[in-house]
Amino acid sequence: MTLTIQFLSEIRKFLKNRNGNDLRAWLLVEPPLPDQYHKLADELKKGYRSSASLTKLVDSCLPEDDNVSDDEGTAWPGFVSFMKDYFEYWRDVDFDDLLGAHQLLTGLTNSCTTALNNPTYGTIMLHTSISLCASLSKLSMTLNKRPDLTRNLQTVDAGEEEQKSIVETTAEIIQKVFTACLTDRSSQRHEQPKGKKTGVYIFANARKTHLAKQLFTNITAKAPPLSFYPAAQRVTFLYYLGRFHFINNHFSRAAQCLQEAYLETAQRFESHRWLVLTYLIPCNLLLGRIPSPQLLQRPEAQSLAPIYMPFAEAMRTGNFLRLQAALDANEKWLFSRGIFLTLLYRLRPLVWRAFTRRTFLLTYIAPTEADSRKAATLELSHLLTTATFVQKRLEGYLPAHPGRKPRQPHINSMFLKAHAGAAARGPKILRPNEGLIWGNMPVTEDHIENIVASLIAQGLLHGFIAHSQGRFAIIGAKQKGAVAAGWPPPAEILATGLKEGEDVPGWVKRV
Repeated sequence: MTLTIQFLSEIRKFLKNRNGNDLRAWLLVEPPLPDQYHKLADELKKGYRSSASLTKLVDSCLPEDDNVSDDEGTAWPGFVSFMKDYFEYWRDVDFDDLLGAHQLLTGLTNSCTTALNNPTYGTIMLHTSISLCASLSKLSMTLNKRPDLTRNLQTVDAGEEEQKSIVETTAEIIQKVFTACLTDRSSQRHEQPKGKKTGVYIFANARKTHLAKQLFTNITAKAPPLSFYPAAQRVTFLYYLGRFHFINNHFSRAAQCLQEAYLETAQRFESHRWLVLTYLIPCNLLLGRIPSPQLLQRPEAQSLAPIYMPFAEAMRTGNFLRLQAALDANEKWLFSRGIFLTLLYRLRPLVWRAFTRRTFLLTYIAPTEADSRKAATLELSHLLTTATFVQKRLEGYLPAHPGRKPRQPHINSMFLKAHAGAAARGPKILRPNEGLIWGNMPVTEDHIENIVASLIAQGLLHGFIAHSQGRFAIIGAKQKGAVAAGWPPPAEILATGLKEGEDVPGWVKRV
């Protein structure tokens, strides 16, 4: 008996017993591999070069049995076609040719999806589908990092839309498998999932935003509650759902998902908890929440503290110099994780809020009894002065620290030293994102007024602008105090995007 026939005989046993786990373990597609698979490939290359011979072999070894009991299975046309494609894959694959291997694996995964869609026996293919999708994703991500290999690859034309990349094509294939699991009728939505429905949340981790949006919409409409699924699937799904909402600037939603994912991850999985915190901490920063010392002392957070605490300090004190230093020091690390641009632009309003508060504390003079009826205000001219000072510091100028000088060495201005506040070799040329407004653009009165108006509109400042007086007037200062009334805690303002108990889109808590 040839090795190919022995292989098919074992496959038939798995089908009869409906043993999807052993079937998945038998149908390997990527190295490292036992020697039997290399021998199988050699046998296929020598004896089954034509598709007709392979079809004849598979048909004869995997006949469709008519008399099977309810707890037994048998081959079906979609599975027979899949096994023919599986043998062709092993006959033709060359793992040194990544593009060729990817094309063969793509065809095999599509064939597996067809077999999975069988309403009677398709559940047997669930674990194999998961395995093939994982292998295809891994290979697609490898090719995505090799433009030297994909540069001349003919991509799929999507009409007026952009052409699809390898990763996008792979994501669409995985989405087909997800749809087959989601629409399975072996169990009702409110029941413990059975059959293919047990794989719904395994495939719900699409990285492309437009594909993920459709996927999460379908889950919200049709999927069973997430609580029915194992902890590993719950954590993985909530992690990706949290990242999806983070990318779309829904930080309240993202924080809820990531917080739950963190709490459900056992302490022994330190690297997993670290990965969740990588996004949970900046998400909370953008909601005005500073991580506690107790959190940062945990093993999984200790390496993140030096990265994120400078941002927290900049947000707390309104220190743009510290904010820029933190961005410069961690730009590559943050950018690789898709966090840099979000922190760069979304954290600035919080820093501006603290900056205006700090300016108010430095310049405000409490009214006397005679002027007790006057409203507490922040002069916009004072804010312009402090902002101009910070802009100069960003450009490299140093603050003046004049010492005692008994006499002026020379009264002719051409012999006087440069002002201590000037940079040694002129101002530093700033990138657009490095200045307070735009690079080296000077801060003007209009800029200051627009910024304060924006902070008021966002709820980060509580009051109004008295245009004729050039002041920001605080509302409610007599009841709460000027600082408490004018600068409400940002967490109370920003966390109101999602009401307590409100469902997060994509997270099915109940039906």
